[in-house]
Amino acid sequence: MATPLLEVTQLHAGYGRAEVLSGLDLRVAAGAVVTVVGPNGAGKSTLLNALMGVLPASGDIRFEGASVAAASLEERVERGIALVPETRALFATMSVEDNLILGGFRHRKQGAAQRRAGIEQVWDTFPRLKERRGQAAGTLSGGERQMLAIGRALVGRPRLLMLDEPSLGLAPLVVKDIFRVIERLRATGVAILLVEQNARAALEVADHGYVLETGKVTLEGPARELAGDARVIDAYLGAAAQA
Repeated sequence: MATPLLEVTQLHAGYGRAEVLSGLDLRVAAGAVVTVVGPNGAGKSTLLNALMGVLPASGDIRFEGASVAAASLEERVERGIALVPETRALFATMSVEDNLILGGFRHRKQGAAQRRAGIEQVWDTFPRLKERRGQAAGTLSGGERQMLAIGRALVGRPRLLMLDEPSLGLAPLVVKDIFRVIERLRATGVAILLVEQNARAALEVADHGYVLETGKVTLEGPARELAGDARVIDAYLGAAAQA
């Protein structure tokens, strides 16, 4: 079996003495879309922050076969891991293009030509952003801000893109646009770890899925199988269908 791009073993993480993740195991294959679904408070955002190095954690995190458990956030970015946080964390008063340029500067080994090529790739992926390249990020619509947040992460051409609740606060039609973007990104070869409350949409786009409840994985398997599991349907898909 090929070595997973990301392999997480017995991950424990939390805030102070409050443990949120309790011995979590997870794998992401190169080029795959993997989703983690679950209720509020299950530990989904904690998982992504621990993988990114924002939160202290114990256990092993291996990326491309090498442990990054002791690596800093900056080192994980350099290795090819990118996180789009739930807050999107844009520079509201700066232009769309300047936000992308700053995203590229996080990669110290990239030269100006590589950063420019990354930005051109973002324009190709999000033509709407190119039309608004001089517009202040804070004046964009919710869907456009989410596209910009994803685009900024893509400038560095990551091997693994982690998305934290990309549909949060967006209208249903805009949510469909965001998930179409995720499908297009799959074709570029970037692996995606998707944390999402909209379980139906997430499982439709993913190859593999995990159900996270109270800090532990309670179910995992091919996304299509999870979408047909009675427990998942009762707990998540009914609510997603009504959202």
